[in-house]
Amino acid sequence: MLVEIAKINKEEVTAVSSLDVADTFEKNHDKVLRDIRELECSEEFRLANFGESYYINSQNKKQPMYHMTRDGFTMLAFGYNGAKAMKFKEGYIKQFNAMEKLLTSKLIEREKGIAVRQSLTKALQQSTENDRMHGHAYSTYTNCIYKVLFSMNANQLRDKHGISKRDNLRDYLSANELKAIQSMENMVSGLVDCGWGYDQIKAFIEQTNTKRIAG
Repeated sequence: MLVEIAKINKEEVTAVSSLDVADTFEKNHDKVLRDIRELECSEEFRLANFGESYYINSQNKKQPMYHMTRDGFTMLAFGYNGAKAMKFKEGYIKQFNAMEKLLTSKLIEREKGIAVRQSLTKALQQSTENDRMHGHAYSTYTNCIYKVLFSMNANQLRDKHGISKRDNLRDYLSANELKAIQSMENMVSGLVDCGWGYDQIKAFIEQTNTKRIAG
């Protein structure tokens, strides 16, 4: 069983996939897909709790699947009976509860991150860095931070998570990763305010950061 954070209707929620439900309840995936499509729930409930997606099968072909919220899973699992099914239902609900705590922590860090990014942006605007970097100071500094923390730049991190430039990279990072970035951005913001230049700051954070975050 695997409860994860996924996007349904462009919102991050705790979810489980139809593939995992099929595997756990020992059902054919096509049967699970049919069960989802035949649920007699309102369209509003369906849109809020079931997100269409796909996976790549062993023949390297796209195949349909769903992500579902805890409410969606509960609605679907109503029809799966027996002692074994009940045990799995209880296990899923416990996982949803644990994952929702992680998601709450992540959302808190993202809210904190908005103020931190604004502070860094303001510091760069008030310095000569933004003009010197032709308006790209923020992205240059954040790329430097990513390299120090993850040994990857923003584009490499996007490739790792399989997302495009249209997606917000930080939506795909964990609470701990967001916290580390914010701490580093706070430090960089203070150094910029003190009049340090990019080369000085880059050398400083590379020397002082001894713990990289594993990918």
